[in-house]
Amino acid sequence: MAEPTPARPGLREAATLLLSLGEEPAAEVLKYLSAKDVQRIGSAMSTIGPLSKAEVGQTVERFLENADEQASVGIGTDDYIRSMLTNALGADKATGVIDRILFGRSSKGLETLKWMDPRGVADNIRHEHPQTIAVILAYLESEQASEVLMRLPENVRAEVLTRVATLDGVQPSALSNLDEVIERQFSGNAATRTASLGGAKATADILNHLEGSQETAILNQIRLTDAPLATTIEELIFTFEDLLEMEDRDLQELMRAIPNDCLVPALKAADEALRDKFFKNMSQRAGGMLKDDLDARGPVRISDAESAQKQILTAARQLADAGTIALGSKGEGYV
Repeated sequence: MAEPTPARPGLREAATLLLSLGEEPAAEVLKYLSAKDVQRIGSAMSTIGPLSKAEVGQTVERFLENADEQASVGIGTDDYIRSMLTNALGADKATGVIDRILFGRSSKGLETLKWMDPRGVADNIRHEHPQTIAVILAYLESEQASEVLMRLPENVRAEVLTRVATLDGVQPSALSNLDEVIERQFSGNAATRTASLGGAKATADILNHLEGSQETAILNQIRLTDAPLATTIEELIFTFEDLLEMEDRDLQELMRAIPNDCLVPALKAADEALRDKFFKNMSQRAGGMLKDDLDARGPVRISDAESAQKQILTAARQLADAGTIALGSKGEGYV
């Protein structure tokens, strides 16, 4: 088995600090990080090994002014990481992150793909069996997976996502073999562990990042071969209309993160109830200006409206992944 790659200095310091805090405080910190940062720091934590009192103290001193010297911590166990990430992200979301961290700790092949350009990933896997492609897409983060998907031949996209949706875990031997194949292409050493990848939710996450017409086309293809599965996936996709179910305070937080130039075209295609939801959560002056902008704006192309709505949904998912907001309704699973 290959030795774990040491964490970069910055990541090592972040991991040291969190490990010195204990599970509950560390979990609170992680809630404010992006999913990718959680995964990077979690990976560093899993490989960091025992820390001396002096190293912990020096790290804390660099991060916090006038911090007291921390006690020596015996850390780095899988149980600690599982417990901390579950506290930070919730059981459903933490499962996939934990599997990626603990598998990626000793895996080089699949981890390599996560840092490649989507076009490069697609070029390297386009001739693989659809089941192999499905496992790879399930392993990647949903945004990268969606970009890879759209660079694959159109006639395989629906089949691949159907296989992602019906994955029920991956056997250790299969995952190990896949990692070895990819690793031989990019060099390195292989290792394995069981990972809970795929499922209807993973498919919905990938589709959430596609344009509306692309999303609809792929769902329709899946429906031709498995209508119940298509319905399940569709119910898990977070749509612009679902913002109506958000708590007011969460919508206010979202509006602060929305690019100014995308709100008007997004709301031009929204129904009156959703528009009123936005107006309700603005100041009287800001709401009046938005109404004036909507009235003054001429017809908006459907593609432009959908693109603006996708930007807002992307911002919503990023805030939900960071634990800043809850999406509510169908989006509850994202938090």
